Amino acid sequence: MATDVAHAGHAPDRLANFPVAFFASVMGLSGLTLAWMKAGHVLALGDSPLPPALALLSAVAFAVLLGVYAAKIVLRGAQVAEEYHHPVRLHFLPTISISILLLSIVALGVWPSAAAPLFFVGAPLHLAMTLLVLNSWFSRDHFQTAHLSPAWFIPIVGNVLVPLSGVPLGYVELSWFFFAIGIVFLLVLFAIIINRVLFHNPLPERLAPTLFILIAPPAVGFLSYVKLTGGVDAAARILYYFALFMTLFLLTQGPRLLRARFYLSWWAYSFPLAAITVASLTMYEKIGGATFHAVSVGLLTLATIVVSGLFARTLLAIGRHEICLPEH
Repeated sequence: MATDVAHAGHAPDRLANFPVAFFASVMGLSGLTLAWMKAGHVLALGDSPLPPALALLSAVAFAVLLGVYAAKIVLRGAQVAEEYHHPVRLHFLPTISISILLLSIVALGVWPSAAAPLFFVGAPLHLAMTLLVLNSWFSRDHFQTAHLSPAWFIPIVGNVLVPLSGVPLGYVELSWFFFAIGIVFLLVLFAIIINRVLFHNPLPERLAPTLFILIAPPAVGFLSYVKLTGGVDAAARILYYFALFMTLFLLTQGPRLLRARFYLSWWAYSFPLAAITVASLTMYEKIGGATFHAVSVGLLTLATIVVSGLFARTLLAIGRHEICLPEH
């Protein structure tokens, strides 16, 4: 009995160690939902029950994670403050606002009355998150090259997402405002991160999957640009083909990355793959052609397998108490 009590006394505080990066799973689930919604329309798949089911799963996952994180804010406020002051975890805080924005885009297709409320929560919250992160970048001196990773794109990608629900809801100029923030910082950050990858130590194993985030900014940028302008022009093609190239390149890194131990950061594979899938489906919708059809179907299959595998592996990790542990 004494041994059991002692063991229990040394058990990790799972609420204190609950990572905000968990919300990346909502991004992946929502992204896959949008991919299947787009596929249903573009590939004429009919009224499949899969998109509504995925939408519901995304919403439930967000509600559960938000409830747990709210409890962490109330009961473990010091640990939440620690995440904000951490040079790496800071950049995962906007996954909360991005999840809300993605759910607003999903809602346009399944729960139209919920789209505007989610947008009006997600967009201002993400602007606040962006300013919070930028304030940290410009006012702190503890950032080092080793802290740089593609996760720094997360606050920026959220801004580029805004037009995908903002334009259909009628907020075109507001959408351009957010798009401008994201697309300009995309160029700046890409150069900085490539410099870090090429000329400094490799990313630690835990952060290696975040390399896939490099797909998301140009892929989402393409989708938002098309939404804002209504067509595929030269600028749209540059964004799409660069995103497609980065996808091809990073898929060649797959065997190396998959040898790593499972971390929640593996969810970084999911949303970027979903984003390039939706982008490819959009190219097929706008331009047509057997090549875009084949690429779209292939990427949709891959994204579905990856997100399904991540969901199952995460449930297994929860059951084995492998997550919400102190980082070593």
